[in-house]
Amino acid sequence: MGDYSIEGNKTFVGVIIMSTAKKNQAKGVLDDVTLLTDHDIYLFKEGHHYKLYDKLGSHALTADGRQGTYFAVWAPNAVKVSVIGDFNQWQKESHPLKLRQDESGIWEGFIPELGHEKLYKYHIKSRYDNYRVDKGDPFAFHWETPPRLASIVWDINYDWKDGEWMTNRHKSNHLKAPFSIYEVHLGSWRRIPEEGNRFLTYREMAGYLPIFLMTNMASVISTGHTYMNMQTPGRGFIPNGTATSLTMVVLR
Repeated sequence: MGDYSIEGNKTFVGVIIMSTAKKNQAKGVLDDVTLLTDHDIYLFKEGHHYKLYDKLGSHALTADGRQGTYFAVWAPNAVKVSVIGDFNQWQKESHPLKLRQDESGIWEGFIPELGHEKLYKYHIKSRYDNYRVDKGDPFAFHWETPPRLASIVWDINYDWKDGEWMTNRHKSNHLKAPFSIYEVHLGSWRRIPEEGNRFLTYREMAGYLPIFLMTNMASVISTGHTYMNMQTPGRGFIPNGTATSLTMVVLR
């Protein structure tokens, strides 16, 4: 076991699990670093792990004094998984991940010196028909703007300053208390025609969107979609690649 810390996230300070596997240093990946405990794997297999975003995906951290990024992805039908990106010129063999030996189907590895804002995908070789494909990270915290489709290593740490609300929210969030749900499709709600009919950014919306939602419910657009998985903020509304801009809307 070795000391570690997650970059910018105070929740995970502690010890990181170091397996007995040999480090794959020749390939630029340390395969004895993991964020997954036996209990995590138990909950994962059971289908009741509700915080997989803390374990899978990409996480900037420091392991044994070395800064880098830990990657973990579920690919049960793969025979080989590697991380490709701008940091290795998208080479498919240079940074392979290791399959965990617990029948979870999770591949993982720690790449030293790889940090914030790096583009990446997973190159996956299937056990069937020698099929190969490059995939984005289903647990990525940030993405390129379409039509580009790469995931981005991103630190989402944010000082919310909402301690008072968190302390007292049980008073208004009781299961028997009434509540209202407001929904809006930001892309079709408002544009700026003077600037090429562009979207508003989250920062621009933060000033008046909450007030609009509370006083003009009849104008809210519902697209009828139901989201059943974790979502990242829409990149079209994020100025200068700042994934935490949506927090300004939430705080209002």
